[in-house]
Amino acid sequence: MKTDRIIIFDTTLRDGEQCPGASMNLREKLEVARQLARLQVDVIEAGFPITSEGDFNAVQTIAREIKGPRIAGLARCVPKDIDRAAEAVKPAGKRARIHVFLATSEIHLKYKLRKAQSEILRLAVEGVKRAKSYVDDVEFSPEDASRTDPEFLVAVCRAVVAAGATTVNIPDTVGWAIPQEFGELIRHLYVSVPEFQSGKAVISVHCHNDLGLAVANSLAAVKAGARQIECTVNGIGERAGNASLEEIVMAVRTRPDFFSGLECNINTREIVKSSRLVSRMTGFLVQRNKAIVGDNAFAHSSGIHQDGILKKRETYEIMDPREVGWGETELPLTKHSGRAAVSARLRHLGFKLSDNDLNVVFTKFKEIGDKKKFVYDDDLTALVEGVITQVPETWSLEYLSVTSGSGTIPTATVKLRKSVNGNQEIVQDASIGDGPVEAALRAIDRLTKTNGRLMEYSLRAVSQGKDALGEVTAKVDFGDGNLVTGKGASTDVIEASARAYLNAVNRHLISKRSVCRRTKGI
Repeated sequence: MKTDRIIIFDTTLRDGEQCPGASMNLREKLEVARQLARLQVDVIEAGFPITSEGDFNAVQTIAREIKGPRIAGLARCVPKDIDRAAEAVKPAGKRARIHVFLATSEIHLKYKLRKAQSEILRLAVEGVKRAKSYVDDVEFSPEDASRTDPEFLVAVCRAVVAAGATTVNIPDTVGWAIPQEFGELIRHLYVSVPEFQSGKAVISVHCHNDLGLAVANSLAAVKAGARQIECTVNGIGERAGNASLEEIVMAVRTRPDFFSGLECNINTREIVKSSRLVSRMTGFLVQRNKAIVGDNAFAHSSGIHQDGILKKRETYEIMDPREVGWGETELPLTKHSGRAAVSARLRHLGFKLSDNDLNVVFTKFKEIGDKKKFVYDDDLTALVEGVITQVPETWSLEYLSVTSGSGTIPTATVKLRKSVNGNQEIVQDASIGDGPVEAALRAIDRLTKTNGRLMEYSLRAVSQGKDALGEVTAKVDFGDGNLVTGKGASTDVIEASARAYLNAVNRHLISKRSVCRRTKGI
């Protein structure tokens, strides 16, 4: 049986990060990229280099540090975009890809670009040729392709392939398509462009989930001739999100009878780990009933189902949970475990830490070990991710005391250390609130002279037991309309809340300084 490989193009770090409140710093992006490499995705779209210095640095660093997958940078059909993307992906060498896009639908041409179809064709060809002068691997996307006239889309595909594009991506940019019609569109393109049939160029699809059909549309496209799928871990992305990587991969793997001869190169045992890492780095929790990676994905409460599972797993499970990474937690560590044991476990979990970061994690491990009997892999992962998500701290927590009760006005006393240009100062204040968390956050606002509005707050137990680490994710608006995500963990949920909020304050202050520097440079 002839086997066709589906190329998995992961855009978690580009389209996924465009979700409001999902932005990651360089260290967080690099850790996600490392995990995507362990997951064995074929292409990592690392960012949109022209948008900011931070995005450029992230793409360039990932191109330099990550081995294995191709590294792509996004660019509009604008010379400065393409030049910047080329500079960013250059360290990846022959694995570098430039992904160029330009809108082609009538509504975009009429209202956004105000250009004729002939002008769009010219710009698309020029953009691809410019990208091709830098790299061999060029991808072109006709934005809003699913609402583009099919015959014009054929003309665009032929033109960009002739100009040197090796991949043509067909985006359902606004999630408008229906599986049957989207499959028919892909089939029409496949038979109309000889290079798609010969294998000289690949049809790709990039589907959004506005109607909940991103995965279904992607799979319909694969059946019709597409051989690359653009997707994200946990399906994160703008608006309702993107096609979910784990659902696409496991659909193809679980139904070889339907997807005859098709396969992905993904290491499926890394799926759950990838899902949890992306969730923690972005602050977007995975719903419990999410397919493949949700906590309830393999839970069976019905007595009939449980009886069937005990007799033969396949009666009510179409996948082995171990195949996607469930149920592989190692024996827990204790406070008596040494630095070498912790270091070995971190390597087993896939983390690559500098000696300084390892020292910080080990110190925190000892602190946690004194508070709870066992330190599980999830606890250790949370500690590492806490170090990864750290930013240079203008403010750090020194002391927190809270008084609360049914007959008491909740009061928090907070002591912070302020560090600016090597100078340090200890400040302290107290505040009341409707609850202990609000009281602590109000005290932090008074000390830092910020005025954050808590827009989202989530708390989850990292591991098992009453002494489990509590991990808090806080999304805060500091008055500019941008959500800043802060994260904190502790066995004390009030302390975890204060640390998460303070993490958001520090991120906000860094962002303000970056904006000031860019403004002065104009």
